[in-house]
Amino acid sequence: MKIFKIAALTAVMTAQFAFSQFKQTPLPYAYNALEGNIDAQTMEIHYSKHAAGYVNNLNKAIAGTPQEKQSLYQILSNVSKLSTAVRNNAGGHYNHELFWTVLTPQKNTQPSAKLSKAINDAFGSMDAFKEKMGKAGAERFGSGWAWLSVDKKGKLFISSTPNQDNPLMDVVEEKGTPIFGIDVWEHAYYLKYQNKRADYLTAIWNVTNWNEISRRYDEALSKKK
Repeated sequence: MKIFKIAALTAVMTAQFAFSQFKQTPLPYAYNALEGNIDAQTMEIHYSKHAAGYVNNLNKAIAGTPQEKQSLYQILSNVSKLSTAVRNNAGGHYNHELFWTVLTPQKNTQPSAKLSKAINDAFGSMDAFKEKMGKAGAERFGSGWAWLSVDKKGKLFISSTPNQDNPLMDVVEEKGTPIFGIDVWEHAYYLKYQNKRADYLTAIWNVTNWNEISRRYDEALSKKK
């Protein structure tokens, strides 16, 4: 009987592991690395609770479905045909995996010359870009995201999406490849900034990882060729 129970438990654990297609990437810095702009407690809760919840719930939602064998991109690009649970959790997982990488404790990173030119061409100046990006985040009613993305013609655009939607999804009006995203859910900033979302949106520029955003820009352009 004991052998049977062990075998049954092993089978369950093996099945659960098989369904765990998606996993969190380790945070590329310590929880307290962005202190002064994003506090350690917020980062820890955000990463280990909220983001972890999205990936765990995504794996549960796709268990036993064709999406279990699909890439995250494939799921997002056809999300209109899938359940709300898949839409919310696939979006939450993708969005947060991007978000961690576009933040950095490294000081004064700068966009590449190519990206700087593209920003100036699209928005007039870096200051104008930051103002428009901040406005997209500030005017998002409730929870959501502000995005800098590359469209199918290789042009930059700013957009905002509700909840955990993003420009890769087939349900959004403005589609493209995100290269930078700002999380404006309250759990991303409330412990430090309370209801002052505008202050958080200003502080985010102090920890923006322009090296990663520039890399993502180049990668997005390469896929347009």
